[in-house]
Amino acid sequence: MADMRVVSVLLLLVSSGVAQKRPITHEDVWLAKRVGAPTVSPDGKWAVVSVTEPAYDAAKTVSDLWIVPVDGSAPPRRLTQSPGSEGGAVFSPDSRRLAFTAKREGDDAAQVYVLPLDGGEATRVSSISTGAASPVWRPDGKAILFQSRVWPGAASDEENRKQAAEHKARKYSARAYDSFPFRYWDRWLDELKPHLFVQALEEGAQARDLLAGTKLAAGAGFDGPRGVSEPDLEAVWSPDGAWIVFTATANRNVEAYAPSATHLYRLPAAGGEPQALTSGADSFSQPLFGPDGKTLYAIHSRREEEQLYSLSRLASLAWPGGQPRLLTTQWDRSVGGVAITSDGSRLYFTAEDQGHDKLFTMPAGGGSVTPVMEVKEGVYSGLAIPEHAPALVALWGSMTHPEDVVVIDAKAGAHRFLTAFNKERMEQIDWQPPRHFWFTARSGARIHSLLVLPPNFDPSKKYPLVLFPHGGPHNMTKDQFFVRWNYHLLTSPGYVLLMTNYTGSTGFGESFAAAIHKDILRGPAAEIEQAADEAIRQFAFLDGARQAAAGASYGGYLMNWFEGNSKRFRCLVNHAGLTDNASMWGATDGAYYWERRNGGPVWKLGGMWRDQSPSAYAANFSTPMLVTHGEHDFRVPINQAFEIYKLLQRRQVPSRLVIFPDASHWVLKGEDARYHMREVLDWLKKYL
Repeated sequence: MADMRVVSVLLLLVSSGVAQKRPITHEDVWLAKRVGAPTVSPDGKWAVVSVTEPAYDAAKTVSDLWIVPVDGSAPPRRLTQSPGSEGGAVFSPDSRRLAFTAKREGDDAAQVYVLPLDGGEATRVSSISTGAASPVWRPDGKAILFQSRVWPGAASDEENRKQAAEHKARKYSARAYDSFPFRYWDRWLDELKPHLFVQALEEGAQARDLLAGTKLAAGAGFDGPRGVSEPDLEAVWSPDGAWIVFTATANRNVEAYAPSATHLYRLPAAGGEPQALTSGADSFSQPLFGPDGKTLYAIHSRREEEQLYSLSRLASLAWPGGQPRLLTTQWDRSVGGVAITSDGSRLYFTAEDQGHDKLFTMPAGGGSVTPVMEVKEGVYSGLAIPEHAPALVALWGSMTHPEDVVVIDAKAGAHRFLTAFNKERMEQIDWQPPRHFWFTARSGARIHSLLVLPPNFDPSKKYPLVLFPHGGPHNMTKDQFFVRWNYHLLTSPGYVLLMTNYTGSTGFGESFAAAIHKDILRGPAAEIEQAADEAIRQFAFLDGARQAAAGASYGGYLMNWFEGNSKRFRCLVNHAGLTDNASMWGATDGAYYWERRNGGPVWKLGGMWRDQSPSAYAANFSTPMLVTHGEHDFRVPINQAFEIYKLLQRRQVPSRLVIFPDASHWVLKGEDARYHMREVLDWLKKYL
C-alpha cells in the first residue's frame, strides 16, 4: 500500500511538471542558442537577429539569420541556411533587402551579400581580397559602405593581393616591430590597417577605397578604436549621403608611455582627406545622426591622470562643424547603446545600474535622464528603434533566461517576447532568480551583492558558500545568463554562490568605480570578505565553516591575493589571475595603463607594484588552489599561472595546474569548456 502511495505522488508530480525540474548541466549552458543584437527594418515591421546554435564539435555549430515580425503576428523563421555564419546584417532604406557579410562557397574571405526579402537567393556584391565587414547602406539604397583591413600603402585590390602573396611566400616566420603595441588580447598585431570602402550596386562596379592615399591612414599611430583584427571604425552615413563619419585613433603608437585617444572624423563620400571633428585627450566613439541630419551624437569618455575610470557620457555636435556638448554630465551612470526616436525628439539608451542593465531616456536636446520603466529582473541590450515607426526593440535576458528579442511598451512598463529560442530546455531546469542584498562596509561604502541558490533549495538546510567576484575590475555582476562561468552551474552540486560588486564596480556611480585606482586589491578583497560575513549573518542556510572562492581575470588576481592574505577559505580556484605586478607589466599587451594603476614606473617599484602584488605574500600561502590558464592569453600572459603554481609548489601547498593550449583569456572551445568546469567543480567538491 505504501509503494502505491509513492507511485501516486510521483504520477501527480509528473503531471504537474514538478518532477521534470532538474539541476542545470554544462550541456544546458553550452548548447543554449545565442541571440545577437536585433536590427530593425526602417518601416518598423521586421526584426532580424543572428542565432548561433552551438555544438561541442565546432564544425557542427550553426549560425544563421532569423526574421520575426515586430507586431508578434508570427513566430520567427530562418532566413539563411549555409555552412558559414553571417555578420553585420542591416536593412536597406526601403526595408526590402538585407545586407550582411559571409564567407560562402568560392569566397577566399568574407564578402557583402544582399538578400531580397520578397524571395530569392542572396547575391554577392563585393569581391575584395582582404574581406569585407560592417556593411552600411547609403541613404539612397544605391551603395553600401563596408570596412576591410588592407596592406600598408596599397592603393588597389591588386596591390593588396600582391603584398599578401609576397607575405605568404616568405621562407621565414618572424614578426618584427618598431613600435608598441604588438599584441592584443589573444593575437599578434600585423601590418594591416582598417580602411573604408564604398561599393556601388550597379553591375560591374568595383569597391572604392576612401582612405587610400590619405595622410590619416598613413600615420604610424592610425588604427581602429580597438586595434583588433576585425575592423570597427563605427562608420555611419550622414542622412544626405554626402559624408561619412567614423571613429579612429591617430596615436595608437604612444601606448607604451601615454594614453591614446579615439576621435570622430568626417570624410567626403566622394573621397578626400578626413577631417577631425573632435580632438584632445578625451575620446569619442559610436557616432549616431539625428533623423534631420543637423545633430551628431557620440559617446564621450574622459582621460585624466588622477583616475583611470570615467563614465561614458552622451555628447552632441551640431553638424557639420559644432563643438562637442556633453548631455549627461549630471547623471551618474555610463551610457551604453543609444537609439533615437523617428521624430528625433528623444534619446533612449541602456546603462548598468545596481545589478541590471536598464533602459533610460532623455530629450534629444539635453535635459533630465529618466528611467523608461522599473527593472527588477534581467538586463536589456541591443536597443534598436525603427527609422519610421514608434517601437522599441531590444534583447532581454536574465540569469534564468538566455537572451531573446522583445518589444518594449514604455507606457505599460513591460516588454513582450518576439522569440523564445530556449524555452523548452530552460523550463526543465530547477533554478531561481538571484537574491539581492546590501550592507555597509567598514570603509563606509554601501556594497551590493547577489546570492544564487542551488537546485532543490531547502532553507532549513546548511549550504557551503562559494564566493565568485567578477573580473574587470571595472565591471559589474548582474542578473544575466553567462556561458563561460554560469552561476547556476557553479551552485549545481549544492552550493550557494555569493557575488559582490566591490569598490571599482560599474553601475554604482563614477566615484565608486574610480575609488579602486589607488587600492587595487586590499580594499576590494576586504569588502568581499565582509560581504561573506554579512551574508552568513543574514541567511541561516549558509554554513560559515565551509567557504571557498573562485575567480577569473581580475577575479583570479583576487584569488591570488586571498592566497597570501586570508585563511577563511577551504580552497581557491584561480583562472587567468595576475600573480606578480612587475612581471605582469613586462609581459601583458598593455603598458602605460599599468604605470598609472600601480603608482609610477615599474623600475621604481613604489606604490602598489610591491605592496599589492600577490607574490609578495608567498610566505603566507597555505590554501589549496586550482590554477587554470589559456596558453594564448596575452592580457594576463601564461607566465602568471606558472609563477603562482611554482610558488604554491615551493610552499608545498596542495595545488593543481591546468593549461588549455588552444585558449586565450577565455576558454572558448566546447569540450575544453566542459572539461574546465569539471575541474572546477571537482576541486570544490574535494574541499567542501
